Amino acid sequence: MKYVLVINPGSTSTKVAIYSTASVEIHTTMVEHPSEEIKGFDRILDQAPLRKNAIVQALRDRGIRKEDIAAVAGRGGLLRPIRGGTYLVTESMLDDLREAVQGEHAANLGAILAKEIADDAGVNAYIVDPVSCDELGDLARFTGLKGEERGSLAHYLNMKGVVRKICREQNFDFMQDNFIVAHLGGGFSIGPVEKGRLIDVNNANHGGPFSPERAGTLPHGILLKYAYSGEYDLRALLKLLQRNGGLVSHLGTSDARVVERRIHDGDEYAQKVYEAMAYQIAKEIGASAAVLKGKVKAILITGGLAYSTMMTGMIREYVEFIAPVFVVPGEYEMKALYEGVRRVLSGEEEALSYEEEVLK
Repeated sequence: MKYVLVINPGSTSTKVAIYSTASVEIHTTMVEHPSEEIKGFDRILDQAPLRKNAIVQALRDRGIRKEDIAAVAGRGGLLRPIRGGTYLVTESMLDDLREAVQGEHAANLGAILAKEIADDAGVNAYIVDPVSCDELGDLARFTGLKGEERGSLAHYLNMKGVVRKICREQNFDFMQDNFIVAHLGGGFSIGPVEKGRLIDVNNANHGGPFSPERAGTLPHGILLKYAYSGEYDLRALLKLLQRNGGLVSHLGTSDARVVERRIHDGDEYAQKVYEAMAYQIAKEIGASAAVLKGKVKAILITGGLAYSTMMTGMIREYVEFIAPVFVVPGEYEMKALYEGVRRVLSGEEEALSYEEEVLK
């Protein structure tokens, strides 16, 4: 039996999954990396040998030899803007990850680790729908300042994976039907998927609803007040907006379960904040419906916050008039990585060229 190895690096862990080429999940494990060990590296990329050794050991523990591997999939990192799809890992891609062309992130290790292990096994390495995908329509790029354009950083892998999953289950057509996807995690990515392309998105770090950690879109006056207060440099202000905003700012926690316990215990302010977050999520979904001119097959809610029936229930009340609502809690990233590679191995799709896409 041949296997597809899937690698998804996180900040202090590496998630590893093994699938048979017959689409059966054989084993999934989370390899934890002690924070003291991680802190010893100057750059995220310097962690590659440590993580590779842990992955190889996980394979040995399952009795899987390099001869058993058909392909390796790694989570795509912060690359140059490209359209979604399954990409062959190449040296140009690896060079951009090493140079951190769009910043350092643990996901940048995905393609690097996949390529090293794939080379050892004599097979190809791939990435699927990296976070740096950019499929925005021309009109979505405009801002109110000439020369300044909106870009796209979003949870592409999970969002598109969930759309494909619902299409299979409900007999929808991924390449013909339109969907609205709300990925609700520590940050939110909410946008319209038109015939397989995410044509607009709020960009989790820079706008949209406030989330468990993000401040979301702010009025200019408020943002300028903080910027010129003298209390923050750029790094501190970004931390405030991207890590200490939202539920953290209002309620001192990013854990929705804690918030809901406080609501059940009668905390009226916590209830108002939670309702406001649902309100803003629903408003963003409504904006996506307008982009699709109302032609929406389904609304999909995913991510960690989708486990909350309280939150998804509030959102439903606002948006179910638009289209049926499907809730897919958690993340679908590992299966989505595998499925992208499976489509290439089976001949259903051709692997895309990073170099060609970047030059388009």
